[in-house]
Amino acid sequence: MELDKIIATGLGIGWVRKGGGTLAAAVCGVVWYLLFSGGYDPVVMVLVTVVMTDLGLWSAEKAERHWGVDSYRVVIDEVAGMCVSLLFVPVTVATVVTGFVLFRIFDIWKPLYIRKLESLPGGVGVMADDLLAGLYSNLILQALVLASVF
Repeated sequence: MELDKIIATGLGIGWVRKGGGTLAAAVCGVVWYLLFSGGYDPVVMVLVTVVMTDLGLWSAEKAERHWGVDSYRVVIDEVAGMCVSLLFVPVTVATVVTGFVLFRIFDIWKPLYIRKLESLPGGVGVMADDLLAGLYSNLILQALVLASVF
């Protein structure tokens, strides 16, 4: 299999026909927790998020030529969106699970201009809606952290 397809499918998670996006976001949350729960470096968090986003833009663009527009197989967008949702948030089980739930709600329902971003061309359209869903999730998480909910 080609590198772009491996990345686009989130190391193969995208081949799960039903729930691949949810599984990719959950795996991302677990990996994020394992990487950053012992103490987190915001610079490393940003670097991981930027790399996932850049890889997503590249691989989603290429995958679209093989599988069509926004194929269920492409889940790197969920990985990048989940990374955005967890940026600059203390890494605990509660924050990761809450970030996951918020992200999936925004990603599935697509309110507040999220759906509109899907119409952007190529890999940008695949990635942009999930990045905005991640941003909305992150803003709510930040507010919850400031309110000392966690």
